[in-house]
Amino acid sequence: MSPVRGAARALPAALVPLRARPAAAAIFCDFDGTLAPIVPDPAEARPLPGSHRLLEALAASYGLMAVVSGRPAAFLSEMLGDPAGVRLVGLYGMEEVGEDGRVVVPEEVAAWRPVVAAVTERASAAAPPGMGVEPKGLAMTLHWRGHPELAEWAEAFAADERRRTGLAAQPGRMAVELRPPVATDKGTVVARLARGHAAAAFFGDDLGDLAAFEALTALAAEGMVVARVAVADEETPPSVAAAADVVVEGPAGALRLLELLLDPPSTR
Repeated sequence: MSPVRGAARALPAALVPLRARPAAAAIFCDFDGTLAPIVPDPAEARPLPGSHRLLEALAASYGLMAVVSGRPAAFLSEMLGDPAGVRLVGLYGMEEVGEDGRVVVPEEVAAWRPVVAAVTERASAAAPPGMGVEPKGLAMTLHWRGHPELAEWAEAFAADERRRTGLAAQPGRMAVELRPPVATDKGTVVARLARGHAAAAFFGDDLGDLAAFEALTALAAEGMVVARVAVADEETPPSVAAAADVVVEGPAGALRLLELLLDPPSTR
């Protein structure tokens, strides 16, 4: 693992092969905690200034530039300003913005929409003061940032709803998400979209990003050059940094590293 403190001045060795052959490389990024700072209210999360232009520049230079997030695909499209050439994959691979700008949802996922709606309604009715209930259409997330004492309630509610409905639970930073039990996560997205490239990198900050790191590990065993980049702050689970090849400090560090992947590096 190569820690990069502050603003990187040189591209870490793990990422050099990507910049050497950009047309044969794929870059994947998370949204929250990677392109956008973590904030108390998820609805107020915004990408750092310059993210739109930087993503477009990377998409123009690299074989693939994709944002893979637990957020709905429509949210990514709105917040990132529909960056040209960038694949926007939401809800851990359950949604994607198509070439026509419409959100594409597989039928097996869409069938769970009424179940998720019912769980969201129950959570909104039962949640104690301070518990955030975030509807995502095809998923629902409970947030207890600022109220750590509510973690036990949220985890118990999620466990009950898993037994009642069959939904899957995805833990996150001071959050737990309930979503359809389909065989998709950030790892399956990376494994699918990285195929055919000679190198790939994933930038992420949370437990849900470990699946993407694991997918890159499997691709490395097949001969692909990979780089796992942890975007860390004081809340980042230790397992994320431990699984990374490179560690940067927060979204500002991530954007600087992405800039260095351009040749010549851009300036914000």
